[in-house]
Parts: sequence; structure tokens; C-alpha cells
Amino acid sequence: MTRASLDKQPREVAAMFDDVAAKYDRTNDVLSLGQARAWRRAVTEAVAAGPGDLVLDLGAGTATSSIPFLEAGAKVVPCDFSVGMLEEGKRRHPELAFTAGDATKLPFADDTFDQVTISFALRNVQDTVAGLREMLRVTKPGGKVVVCEFSTPTWTPFRTVYIEYLMRALPPLATAVSSNPEAYVYLAESVRAWPDQPALAALMQEAGWSKVAWRNLTGGIVAVHRAYKAA
Repeated sequence: MTRASLDKQPREVAAMFDDVAAKYDRTNDVLSLGQARAWRRAVTEAVAAGPGDLVLDLGAGTATSSIPFLEAGAKVVPCDFSVGMLEEGKRRHPELAFTAGDATKLPFADDTFDQVTISFALRNVQDTVAGLREMLRVTKPGGKVVVCEFSTPTWTPFRTVYIEYLMRALPPLATAVSSNPEAYVYLAESVRAWPDQPALAALMQEAGWSKVAWRNLTGGIVAVHRAYKAA
């Protein structure tokens, strides 16, 4: 079984996601206790893509997150560095333009996309600020980025319960439902090590994004950050 380490070597992370591609979406639904779908809806609303827009969905995996943009009339490019995820996604959605790419070295021209979004994947990028700068580069002036990521619960007693769930309950649950439970041990560790809401906002500003704001979901377990590229 492949398990990435917290230094997030791209080859290790990609191989880990290759291992879990086939059951990834179902496993996420189970481990999130059914909340994953509500989080995806919040991202769709924040991106607010419409007919004629071109959306880059980074870390798209099997493109479950991309379909709502397509249904809204936008054009969407699902991009991921896990070939296994892309292959599974292409099998399910042959109509989409799946693209292999590293978030720190995107294979797109400057000022290409109206909106860029990344859900539960920025945490796996080796250099967070470099990834955010690349997203800025490929976004059109006046365009928007939406980052959905695990974050820090805002209520202290709940935060304690949540951390206990991540580190104790999640690994055995992942063993029951995942093809690679070791991958979910890494994911739990990476969530615990991830910056909280204000700290991620500061990293987005450091990368050049403006008007950074966030919305907490499920008590801050997840936060949706939104920002703009100066026109």
C-alpha cells in the first residue's frame, strides 16, 4: 500500500491516490458521514459558474466535483496529477477534457480561466504558496479562486472531539471501506497539520490574491475560501 508522508513528495502523493481511485468517492461519503455532498454544493455556489465560463477544477480526481459546473452551462477542465484518478474519471465521464498536471506547474497559458477551484487537494500540494500563485497566473484578471479545504472547528469542545475522530476513529473506519486505509492515515495527519482559516487566507494574500474571505461549513471542519485576481 502506498502512503505519502507529510513532506508531500508529488510522486508519493500521486501514487497514493492512484491506489484509492476506484473507491475514492464512495469512501469520502462514508468517512465524511454524508457531508461531502453538501460541501460540494457549497463550492458550486461559491464558484457561481455560468454559461460560457471556463472553469479549472484542480485536484478534480474522478471529476465528481466538475459535473455541477458542466450542468450550469460552463466549460470545465478537470486537472489532477494522479493518473489513476484521471483514468477512473475518464471511464465515468468520457465527455470531459481530463488533463494531467501538477498544481505548482500548471500546463495552461496565463489568464485562461474565469474561475479556478480546488477542493480537498491544496493540502496535498508540496508548496502551498507556489500552487496558489500558479492558480493566480492562469486566472483571467477579475477572475475568482475558490478553495475548499478541511480546516479548524471554531468551537473548542467540538474541535477536541473532531481531532479524536480523525486520529482514532477514522483509520479503522477507512480499513473497512477503503482499498488503501494507509492513505487515510496520511489524510488525517495532513488535516491536523493544515493551517486554520486566517492562516490560509494570509497565504492566499501572500500569493497575490485579493479580497480574500471564507465561509465555515459544518462548524469549521471545512472552510470555503474565495478570492479574486486584480482586474
